[in-house]
Amino acid sequence: MKKTLLAIMMALAMLTAYAEGNHKPFTIPELTSWTGGTGTTTLSGRIVVRSKQFRPIAEQLAADYALMCGRRLSIATGKPSKGDIVLTCKKLDTMPGEGYQLEIGETIAINSPGTQGAFWGTQTLLQLLEQGSLPRGVAMDVPQYRLRGFMLDVGRKFIPIGYLRNLVRVMAYYKMNTLQLHLNDNGFKQYFQNDWNKTSSAFRLECDTYPGLTAKDGHYTKQEFIELQRLAERLHVEIIPEIDAPAHVLAFTQYRPELGSEEYGMDHFNLSNPAVYTFMDSLFREYLSGKEPVFRGPRVNIGTDEYSNRDQQVVEQFRAFTDHYLALMQQYGKQPLLWGSLTHARGTTPIRHEGVLMACWSTDYAQPDSMATLGYQLISIPDGLVYIVPAAGYYYDYLNCEYLYQHWTPAVMGNKTFPEQHPQVEGGMFAVWNDHYGNGIATKDIHHRLFPAMQTISTKCWTGQKTTLPYAEYDKMRTLLSEAPGVNELGRLSAGAQTLPAVEPGKALGLGLDDVGFDYAVSFDIDCQPEPQGTILTQSPYATFYLSSRQSGRLAFERDGYINEFNYALPSSGRVNIRIEGTNKETRLFVNGRRRQVLSTQPVYVIAEENRVDHLASDAPFHPTVYSTGRRMFYVPTLFFPLHRAGNFKSRVTNLRVEALK
Repeated sequence: MKKTLLAIMMALAMLTAYAEGNHKPFTIPELTSWTGGTGTTTLSGRIVVRSKQFRPIAEQLAADYALMCGRRLSIATGKPSKGDIVLTCKKLDTMPGEGYQLEIGETIAINSPGTQGAFWGTQTLLQLLEQGSLPRGVAMDVPQYRLRGFMLDVGRKFIPIGYLRNLVRVMAYYKMNTLQLHLNDNGFKQYFQNDWNKTSSAFRLECDTYPGLTAKDGHYTKQEFIELQRLAERLHVEIIPEIDAPAHVLAFTQYRPELGSEEYGMDHFNLSNPAVYTFMDSLFREYLSGKEPVFRGPRVNIGTDEYSNRDQQVVEQFRAFTDHYLALMQQYGKQPLLWGSLTHARGTTPIRHEGVLMACWSTDYAQPDSMATLGYQLISIPDGLVYIVPAAGYYYDYLNCEYLYQHWTPAVMGNKTFPEQHPQVEGGMFAVWNDHYGNGIATKDIHHRLFPAMQTISTKCWTGQKTTLPYAEYDKMRTLLSEAPGVNELGRLSAGAQTLPAVEPGKALGLGLDDVGFDYAVSFDIDCQPEPQGTILTQSPYATFYLSSRQSGRLAFERDGYINEFNYALPSSGRVNIRIEGTNKETRLFVNGRRRQVLSTQPVYVIAEENRVDHLASDAPFHPTVYSTGRRMFYVPTLFFPLHRAGNFKSRVTNLRVEALK
């Protein structure tokens, strides 16, 4: 009797499960609609293209699948068979071009009215495959906002082109369709002896119009920039180049000092000087003119943030400058973008709004509701919520993703919340600003900060208020997904600890990753021989670890132009065990099992003579040199440990072990 009752209960449970269907599968961004079926589907190994314009999408899917799974899908036309992936151009009621239907049954059908939607459908499919199965059901997935983006400051810190290419792939995997590159900027003169001539600045593009303008510490050739945009176009990501003016222009005024403002600072153009217009017109002409312009995409950002409003005359000049360059972009056939500043710069000089996109970043500079009333299309990028300034001590070092997931959508801009999908709210972005030149922050540190933010902002721009997963579950599940097919900028270990019995000088290590990322431990035994200064243990395109540094012969590491030395030099003979532990805050050295040194984030103070204070009476016998706090910078000595190739050392290195600390 008990067995019969148990069988009935099990049958009822199975019927209930069948009726309910498969739960919504986990993806980032979350699917906006899902109707669950029962069971799963196994791939046949074929992609069937029913609409010829989707052929490039099939080819990209096949390439991505090969990177992810090690096998290549074939591409065919004709009648689909069981387990085939089928790509079809199909109008679906009022679905926009970025929307798609994913129907997983006997076949895996991706239907969309546009190539963008079909591509996004393939990215969802890849995320499901990465998690191991294809649950049957139907998704109707439609973005809640048209623009889903990220802004990266490459002006203050050079970011290698190879990383930008990987970043585009990451963005595509998470349906982020806009990457804005802030191509010029400068540091704060307080960190450079209050001397504009000594203050860091850079313009990052190759430039023929003004020889010598291009930054010498890192830049992009025009061909590199074109190829980056072409890659992005194939992945349905738009690159928006930004040349910021009339503030943040120290790179231009160091090149042409007569363009700078003595009154407002050399990081401001002197808008009374007609040569400013000649200079900027010519600069834009180089990148926007001709049959194959360097700026390929439909939009360009002209900057216009944080200019002085000290008197009304300069405000009117600023407004005239802004309108001139909005008009110029339109003359070149581009939709212009600008940073919101028109509350800060109230005036009478007319500024066009038709077809103009405004990034609302600060309500002090631009009140969003007022800008909407003026007629601008708006991008939500509120500084108090979505600005990352690495290790600066202000804004965010890492975004508060839990708060954003639970409370933010692009409808929220500072103190103004619009109705969801308001027609003038184009979408949302987040930003990384590299304000502090010289603070030790490297490209990998930036990526470690932006990746979790990318996943969260992706969800909130695509799915909006339709998210159903609690944050704790989302935060746990998001780590199951890779950054993108073939991309491992985070340096994740694919499976547990890895060990090399011996490290052969000059050979590739063969561990399957260039660097191991936070939080990690790398240990090895070394039978020491005398090593000349500059001897490398391991290196990668990103970093170098020295057995004997070039400066002092100590253990050290170098990345992104920063050198960090430990207070330990290897002996000339004998066996030593070295262990390096790395987190996003510090790098630790252990020698023979004992902690020797911790290189950790440390404050660095700017000492300026005007901050000197002396509270002692004039007849006091001693007067110490004391300064008020002034500006502060945090220096970050972190390391993604390089594991691509061994250097040419004399010592014997064995038992190299790489492991995650958590």
